[in-house]
Amino acid sequence: MAVLPSEDILMDDTDIVDTSVFPAKTYRLDFERGRCIGMIDGLEAIKQSIFKMLSTERFKHLIYSDDYGFENLSGKERLFVQAELPRRIEEAVLQDARILAVEDISIQFQADSAIATFVCQTVYGKIEASKEVSGIV
Repeated sequence: MAVLPSEDILMDDTDIVDTSVFPAKTYRLDFERGRCIGMIDGLEAIKQSIFKMLSTERFKHLIYSDDYGFENLSGKERLFVQAELPRRIEEAVLQDARILAVEDISIQFQADSAIATFVCQTVYGKIEASKEVSGIV
C-alpha cells in the first residue's frame, strides 16, 4: 500500500517563501587579529566569503567539503596557470549560491607570480576581487 498523497498537498492559501531573500548573516572576521568582531550581511558577507574561499587550500582541511577552496597552482608552468587560473577561480567562488557569475578575468604576470582580477556578479551587486598565485615556474 502506497503512502503517497492522492491530492495536491499545497493549498491555495499556502505561501511559498523564497529563501534567497533572507539575510545571510555571518561573523565578521578580523584576519589581522585572528578574531570575530560582530556580524555582517549582504555584499560585505559575500566579499568575505570570496576571500575565504580563495585563501583556503582545497582538499587540505577536513572541516571543509571537497568542493570548498582553491586548488593551489604554485609550482606550475606559466602557460598552465594562464589556462587554469580562471577555471579554478570560478570553480571556487561559484560554490556560494549568492554568486551568480564570474566575469572580466584578467591575468597579469610579475616575476614568479600571477595576479588575476575579476568581477563577481552577486545577488546584491558586483564585487571586484583578485587572486594572486606565487611560485610559478
